[in-house]
Amino acid sequence: MSSNSQPDPSAVRYDGPWTHRDVRANGIRFHVVEATPAGTAQAGAAPPLVVLLHGFGDFWWSWRHQLTGLAELGFRTVAVDLRGYGDTDKPPRGYDGWTLAGDVAGLVRALGHTEATLIGHAEGGLVCWATAVLHPRVVSSIGLISSPHPVALKRAVLRDEAQRTAWLPNFLRCQLPRLPEHRLTRDDGIEIELLLRDRVGERFSATEEFADTARRMRTAIRIPGAAHCALEYQRWAFRSQWRPDGRRFMSAMSEPVRVPTLAMYGDRDRYILPGTIHRGRQLSPQRRLVEIPEAGHYAHQENPEAVTAEIAKLLT
Repeated sequence: MSSNSQPDPSAVRYDGPWTHRDVRANGIRFHVVEATPAGTAQAGAAPPLVVLLHGFGDFWWSWRHQLTGLAELGFRTVAVDLRGYGDTDKPPRGYDGWTLAGDVAGLVRALGHTEATLIGHAEGGLVCWATAVLHPRVVSSIGLISSPHPVALKRAVLRDEAQRTAWLPNFLRCQLPRLPEHRLTRDDGIEIELLLRDRVGERFSATEEFADTARRMRTAIRIPGAAHCALEYQRWAFRSQWRPDGRRFMSAMSEPVRVPTLAMYGDRDRYILPGTIHRGRQLSPQRRLVEIPEAGHYAHQENPEAVTAEIAKLLT
């Protein structure tokens, strides 16, 4: 594909032991990818639902290992292209915490369930936290990968120089108009590959799977509108700090999460530091912390067996 062409949104509908679906929720169409336990049609009772939410610059493919692994353990597992990403609709607004939590709550109901376990990586984890607080009735438990509680992350950036140095420069670069979109999409999306390489552990970055993952992410970020929408998440997080809606959101997020919570982090993560993950115990009293060995910021891809096993413990 030439550098001047833009992929069709359907380019992210990769074949595999799963089903691609379009689901309407909260006023837009979501592309979701579902893996269902074998024999479900004959079993009668619906299996529990697990919803997987990706992070910045990513898409549903990030969860390929957990999609199949959790389905094999008996769970209905659904990976989502979040609002603005992949083959999901890309509306001009709705990238605030309130709307994103409403997206997930609506998806759970649209999938025919009253509650689900939510698993999120990075930005997707922040959506898990928000949904658990703002729509607690639809959340049975949450699992996070390199995704500290938003209140804890803010405190860490303000008070911890190491975390501020690792996190803040990239966040601030996203706030410029137009230039960040160009940076993400130029040269066939090379910036996404560089970002991925910088945040994974050395072991994973040398593998063929890394190269394949980077290629697919570079395609997904170049879908028309995807880069802009991805940046709108970051821009709302910044702009809202000085606006009433942002203050209301952070005030709401100060309410403790009452559901069982699993917080995982890679032992090689240089972007979200362990000390930041450990903050905020009072914000999630039922939290269990787990360090994933031989993994950086993308532990669910770098050490998928360990992550899937920990999620299984949370579910059972």
